Amino acid sequence: MQAISVENLTKRYDLGVIGTGTISRDLNRWWAKIRNLPDPYTRIGQKDAFARAGESILALDDVSFQVRQGEALGIIGRNGAGKSTLLKILSRVTAPSSGVVKVRGRIGSLLEVGTGFHPELTGRENVYLNGAILGMKKEEVTRKFDEIVDFSGVEKFIDTPVKRYSSGMYVRLAFAVAAHLDPEILVVDEVLAVGDAEFQKKCLGKMGDVVGEGRTVLFVSHNMGAVQTLCSTGILMQNGGIAYKGSIDLTVSKYLEGMNHGENLTDLENVKHEGIGGFRFTKTYVENEDRKKVTNLRVGHPFQIIAEFKLLDENLTANPRIAFAIRDSLGNFFTDLWNQGAGYSWEKLPQDGRIVCKIPKCPLNEGVYYYDVYCSSKSGLLDFVRFAGRFSVEWGDYFGSGKLPSPQIGKFLFDQEWELIEN
Repeated sequence: MQAISVENLTKRYDLGVIGTGTISRDLNRWWAKIRNLPDPYTRIGQKDAFARAGESILALDDVSFQVRQGEALGIIGRNGAGKSTLLKILSRVTAPSSGVVKVRGRIGSLLEVGTGFHPELTGRENVYLNGAILGMKKEEVTRKFDEIVDFSGVEKFIDTPVKRYSSGMYVRLAFAVAAHLDPEILVVDEVLAVGDAEFQKKCLGKMGDVVGEGRTVLFVSHNMGAVQTLCSTGILMQNGGIAYKGSIDLTVSKYLEGMNHGENLTDLENVKHEGIGGFRFTKTYVENEDRKKVTNLRVGHPFQIIAEFKLLDENLTANPRIAFAIRDSLGNFFTDLWNQGAGYSWEKLPQDGRIVCKIPKCPLNEGVYYYDVYCSSKSGLLDFVRFAGRFSVEWGDYFGSGKLPSPQIGKFLFDQEWELIEN
C-alpha cells in the first residue's frame, strides 16, 4: 500500500518582493510603472523590481516518486537541492505550483525549530495544540503526555512559555510531540542537528521504533551514518530533481561521489617542504574501497592513503621510513601510520613511484582529519609536508550491530569481543 504518491511535482518561486506591504505603496509602485519610471521603493544597490519581473527559480522540477507504508525513506542532497521544499509540500506547509501529492494518513512533521509551536504558550499547551492540529482528541493526547515529557527531558520547564526555551529544548519537545502522537507518517528535517549526540541517538532509536510499528518515516539529514542506520531506501536530490532513487547504500555512495568530485587530489609541488632533500613527495590523496579518489570516508569501511614521490638521490634513501601522521581538525596528533612499524621495509626506492598505506577497516569516528607525510632514513629527515592532505569520516555501523558509535566515546574505534562468565 502506498503511503505517499508524488506525481510531476513542481514548485516555482518568484524572485524579489511581490508586494510592498500596503495598498497605497502598491498603487504608487503601479503608477510609477505605467509612467515608465523606476520603482520608488527599490533600495539603493538593489536591482529594480520592475526589471526582475518574471524572474523565478524552480525549487522542485517535475519530481515523482512513491513511498510504501512502513518504509523509511532517506532524502539526501546538497544545500539548495530542494529537500526541505519537498517536505514542506508533503506536510502541507506550502502548496505546489503544479503536480499531484496523495497522502494516506496523518502526518507529524518536524521541519525546523519552532514549527507548529506558539511562542507565547507553555510547553504543556503546545503539546495539546499540536495534538489538535493532528486531529487527536484531548483524551488521546493526555494518555501520551507523560511519555512525551519524559522523552523530551524538559519536565522542569513544561509550564514555561516556549519562547524562553533554548533551541535544543525546542527540538527535544517538538520531536517528542511529533513522534509520540501516533502519526501514520513522520517527517523529520535536519533539525536533529541542533540536539546533542545522545539525544540524536535517542531520536534515531525512536524513529526506528516508529518504522517497526508499520508507520512511514521520511528523514532528511546530512549525517550519512544516521540515514543509513534508519532508512532502507533513499532519494538523492540535485537541482530540484531526483538524481537517483534506490537502496540507501547506493544512494549514499552516489551522494559521496558527487561530494568528492573535483577535490580529491593534493598537489605538493608548490607547498612547503622540510628536510635535507634527496627525496620529494609530489602528490597525495585518499581512495575508498572502490579505488576512487575521495575526501569523504565511512566508519568501518576500507580505505588507503597514497603519496606519489620522486627519488632525487638514492644514496640518501636506503631502508626509508615513510609515514602518514594523522591529526584532528585542531591539529592534535593521533597516530603515525609508518611502514617499518607495520613490518614493511624496502632497501631501495624507484626513481618515480607511490607509497600506498592500506587500512582494511576505518577505525576513526565521525569527524574531519588531516595528515602529514614524511620520509626519513639514516641520513636524517629527507622530506616532510605538514597538513599534506585532508579527509572527513561519516558515521557508519562499525560493529555491524545496527547502532551508530557516538562521537562522545572518542575518536578511535576498536574491534571487540565480549563474554559473560559465571564464577
